[in-house]
Amino acid sequence: MKVIAFNGSPRLDGNTTILLKKVLSELENAGIETEIIQLGGSKLQGCTACGSCRKSEIGRCIITDDILNECIEKIKSADGVLLGSPVYFSDVTTEMKAFIDRVGYVSRSYPDLLKYKVGAGIVAVRRAGAMHTFDTLNHFFLINQMLVAGSTYWNIGIGRDKGDVEKDEEGIKTMVTLGQNMAYVLKKLKN
Repeated sequence: MKVIAFNGSPRLDGNTTILLKKVLSELENAGIETEIIQLGGSKLQGCTACGSCRKSEIGRCIITDDILNECIEKIKSADGVLLGSPVYFSDVTTEMKAFIDRVGYVSRSYPDLLKYKVGAGIVAVRRAGAMHTFDTLNHFFLINQMLVAGSTYWNIGIGRDKGDVEKDEEGIKTMVTLGQNMAYVLKKLKN
């Protein structure tokens, strides 16, 4: 089994990375292979609404000068998908939004791309906008027929500067439990 995590934060090794790694650590403890792909800071462009992905039915985007098609190939072989984003003006980062839009359109022509995979979103926030950001991530999972893993609270870690989320004890506990719950669901689905 494998879970691919996509980090929408342009800050390498920042709070979003810390939260993702807490979840991934629990998955690894359960014997599940993991990988993080850095979206934030990449030149991931938004959807151009050309419709080519819907016509081709090959499960790829016609735009080939960024990492999206590599991400799609990783998703195809994964059992679970984690999306992590900090809050930027009450929503996900532009890179994460581009990912959501383009993968979402590709999945319309390649219907089993995400169907029955286990998904979970995590949010790093300084103060406000976390719930809207969390909703954006969850809407992506739900419209793509994914199974969403939950935790003991919303998957949110609070902190501004790099490492501040480590001080959010409840947020860290939420990530640990999320990883355990995601591993449980993945194993049940495999049986």
